[in-house]
Amino acid sequence: MEIFWQFDFPSILLGTLAALVCGLLGNFLVLRRQALMGDAISHVVLPGIVVGFLLSGGASALAMMLGAGVSAIFAVVLIEVIRRVGNVESGAAMGVVFTTMFAAGVVILEQTGTAGVHLDVEHALYGNLESAVWLEATGIESLFDPAALGALPHDIGVLAVVTVLVVGFILALFKELKLASFDALLAQSLGFSPRFLGFALIVMVAIASVAAFSAVGSILVIAMFICPAATARMLTDNMATQIKLSAVFAVLSGVLGYLLGAFGPLMFGSYMSVSAAGMIAVVAGFFQLIAMLFAPQYGVIPRRWRQKNDLSNGAASDDIPSVAL
Repeated sequence: MEIFWQFDFPSILLGTLAALVCGLLGNFLVLRRQALMGDAISHVVLPGIVVGFLLSGGASALAMMLGAGVSAIFAVVLIEVIRRVGNVESGAAMGVVFTTMFAAGVVILEQTGTAGVHLDVEHALYGNLESAVWLEATGIESLFDPAALGALPHDIGVLAVVTVLVVGFILALFKELKLASFDALLAQSLGFSPRFLGFALIVMVAIASVAAFSAVGSILVIAMFICPAATARMLTDNMATQIKLSAVFAVLSGVLGYLLGAFGPLMFGSYMSVSAAGMIAVVAGFFQLIAMLFAPQYGVIPRRWRQKNDLSNGAASDDIPSVAL
């Protein structure tokens, strides 16, 4: 049991926090039809991380996070410039920027020799979730030991702070964000600034991406910005309920994904685990698939069933007058 707390628990906690912080913000990206923005930002932080590493001369978390943050904000501004000046559609602008900047990050990574030290393309994609260890843990009592908690991996502390920041942001601006997401013109007529709210949201997305990127990689970040929110959207039309459901699906994806990645292959006789970040994304996608098929209101199967019943009832109602006549 001690092994679980030392090696598995910190990885589960790290993956779950990353899924939660991205999943909460993803609700507003999905509603604003900007889901690709999470994809873009999760890619464009790579050159910033590499430059931060080079300037600091080592794996300084602060330097790499600052570099990634500057890179993300620069990408957001560049996307807006291309969209407005070049009169390019938003999705195309985001695609151009994030592919170009990610490719630039890969080139810098390989040409500077950084890939052979602490960073490489594989970790940029899949993260390094399994490397989170908590050797000071002895059991559940370690959660109440300040000395042991202080030895938790640094990424967990960063993501915990960012999670609190994101929750506070949503609670403070929930009404404004909801209104601007559904009807920007109405929000503007009521005195809110849709442009400011949109920029604030993207800044929070950038912060969340930067915090999660080094630990879980771009694949999980992309999946968590989209899947929990899209799954919850299939199940409810209430925004507050949607956010709560997305949080539940994000946490379930983090926990179940890691457990399946680490221990699932054992059920098939294999002693090799699979990528935890990749499996978390797979579980999130599976929840989305189930919602698409079986959601009571919008699922494919319930809708087809209702259509079939409507046709049957319509045919029956048409037969009744003819018989009566």
